[in-house]
Order: sequence, then structure tokens, then C-alpha cells
Amino acid sequence: MTGREGGYVVPADPANAVGGLKKKGAGSRSWILIDSSGQEIILDVDKYAIMHRVQIHARDLRILDPLLSYPSAILGRERAIVLNLEHIKAIITSEEVLLRDPLDDNVVPIVEDLRRRLKPVNANREDNGDGKELAVHHDVETGEEDDSPFEFRALEVALEAICSYLSARTIELETAVYPALDMLTSKISSRNLDRVRKLKSQMTRLTARVQKKVGWGITSGSGAASWFLASPTIGSKISRASRASVATVRGDENDVEELEMLLEAYFMQIDGTFNKLTTLREYIDNTEDYINIQLDNHRNRAHSVRALSQFWNRMSIYLLFGSRNLWYEHPIYLE
Repeated sequence: MTGREGGYVVPADPANAVGGLKKKGAGSRSWILIDSSGQEIILDVDKYAIMHRVQIHARDLRILDPLLSYPSAILGRERAIVLNLEHIKAIITSEEVLLRDPLDDNVVPIVEDLRRRLKPVNANREDNGDGKELAVHHDVETGEEDDSPFEFRALEVALEAICSYLSARTIELETAVYPALDMLTSKISSRNLDRVRKLKSQMTRLTARVQKKVGWGITSGSGAASWFLASPTIGSKISRASRASVATVRGDENDVEELEMLLEAYFMQIDGTFNKLTTLREYIDNTEDYINIQLDNHRNRAHSVRALSQFWNRMSIYLLFGSRNLWYEHPIYLE
């Protein structure tokens, strides 16, 4: 099916919406769209079609280009939230979420999670055979159904995914670093030193990636406070209230508070990951100090042995020839 915006629109089969397509290169234009009714569509469209669909500027869409290097960011716009979080490149509105490159190995689990968490409320109820409905809860731990605004649930999936991804990379690094450092302290060798050096480089790169997200915030052209009023759900509720001539509306404070709590929870997770990396760096630094001390002691002992050897050589010459003047006649023995 050819879309009006210049591309292909393919209805997605939830069972194989991702696995049934061929993988594309880094410049892929492929998106998966999941709307509030649970429908899925694979979009193969250009940037102009996406800009027209979600009403964002080219500069906002540019940060999602996989061929360009932009820092991680969460942008709040009048009709959408734009996410650039490592491999997670998405646009969230009040009714749909668009995720770029759904075939990427790191993105496939996120698609599955969005599919599970963004089911409409009515789709999460079952008939018990007596004409009565039973609620099927999203949250198994609390037994409560998530009735948060659509874009908050989509945003939570993205934040949870990136936090889990960085935490997993940190755990993998810890698992490799601590044994390597223990091996180095037990035996100082070129092989062990090279292994620790490579792991330290990996840790430095990962720390830089995590540090970019410490103190995250949603940015907008006129500040975070205005973004709350411009968020898709909050803005739509204000609009509906205005049309209904309800009392003066100052914004949905409950939604604002919910968003703040959502962001704070994941900021704390990122801070925890950053603290783990900081502790790991301190352990590496302490090990390096210990190794340097051991190497200095080794060099000092070697210097002392060499000096003592030279002393005994000179004493032997003196005793052999019985004259101190002969020390200078046989310089070869003085080395």
C-alpha cells in the first residue's frame, strides 16, 4: 500500500510484525507505529511524512537520524515527545508511538514491551463465561491495572528499557573487571596489564554514556514548566475542559505530578548505575596505585642489588691487587 506522504504503509501482524521483515542498513527509514487502540503499522516513509504526521520540526526529527551523532535527549513539543536514548529513537503522541528501526536487535525487545504495555484498557478484560468481565492486570506485582495516559506509559517503557540496558552493560563490565584486577594484583604481567587497560577503556566510554543521562530533563523551547502544559494528554484535557466551559483550568496537576514521579524514578536508576561505575573506577584507580607501588619497590630492590654488586666488585679488586690506585686501571670491573 502506498502512503500519501511518500512511502509504504504495511499493516503489522503482531505475531511477526518485526521478525517477518528483512533487516535494513543504518540508513533505514523503517518505523513501527503502535496506536492507543493496539493497532500496529510498519511505516517505510521519508522524514517529511513523519514530520507531517506528528507535527514536529525538521531539527527535532534530525536528532533521531541514526547516521548523525546527537547526545541523548527527551524533547517535549506541543503535540509530541521526541526521544533519543541510545538505540531508542521514538516519537510519542497522545494516541500513538513511532519507534525507529524496529528490526534492530536492541529495539526488538522494546517493541514487544510496547505491544504488551500499550494495550487499551478494554482489551485487558476477559469474559468469564457468565457475561461478567474479569480484569487482566498489567502489573502482576501490584495487581493494579495501569490507567496512566497513553504517552506516559509509552515514555515509561522507553525509560525502563534504556535504564535496564545501561545497568546490564554495567553488570557485564563489573563481572569482567573485578576478576581481572584480582588476577593483576596476584601476578603483574604484560598480558594482565593489557587486559585491565582494555577494560578500563570500556568503562570510561560507558561512564561517559551514562553521565550524559545523569540529571536528565525534558527540554522545550520555553522551559520544562511550559512543556507540562504542552504535553499531548495534558493539553488535550485542557482543550476539552475549555470547550465544556468548565471552571478555570490551570493544567492537570495530577498528570504533572505523575510525570515528575515517573522521571524521578528513572533518574534515580541512572544515578545508581553511575554510582556503580564510579565505585568501579575507584577500585581500578586503587589497584593501579598498588601496582605502581609494587613496581617502584621492585625497581628500588633491583637498584639496591645492582649497587651492592658494584660495591663487592670494587672490594674484590681492592683485595686482589692490594692498592686503591688499581681501581682506575681496570674500569671494566667497575661496571
